[in-house]
Amino acid sequence: MASMMGWRRALLVLAVLLLPALLWVRQGMSQERFGWKTLGETINPRYVERIKDGETKKHEILTFFGDPQEVERTPEGQVYKYLSYKDASSLPYKPGERQPEVDSEHLSNPFYLDKDKNIKMVQKSKPGKVLKRSLTVRFKADGETVLSHEYREY
Repeated sequence: MASMMGWRRALLVLAVLLLPALLWVRQGMSQERFGWKTLGETINPRYVERIKDGETKKHEILTFFGDPQEVERTPEGQVYKYLSYKDASSLPYKPGERQPEVDSEHLSNPFYLDKDKNIKMVQKSKPGKVLKRSLTVRFKADGETVLSHEYREY
């Protein structure tokens, strides 16, 4: 009976000591190593490098990048399209054309004077999305092997 209690206590201590190590290892498993994706990030350039035309299979593409945003069916075979976006400011890129950056919900006066002394209404800035990367994968007629792929960064 005493030896059984000793084993239970030893296992409990071992579990308590190993738990932080297991959590640390799980945290270290990143998308770069195991293909897990974060929300909004579907195209990892390291996985694009692994694609070999004529060799890579469809299940590998699905493992690396998940389900495609678009699927086209052509006489040559299927075409998968993946798009990845990044946040962008809704303000124009030319500094001279920018309106004042003001939170218009908290303004008592929602107007401002531009450089020509015209009264303009302050517009709410809305976060936008800009295309960051695109990947197009064409499959052979057999539907399983990559025929060609095209990767672009913007």
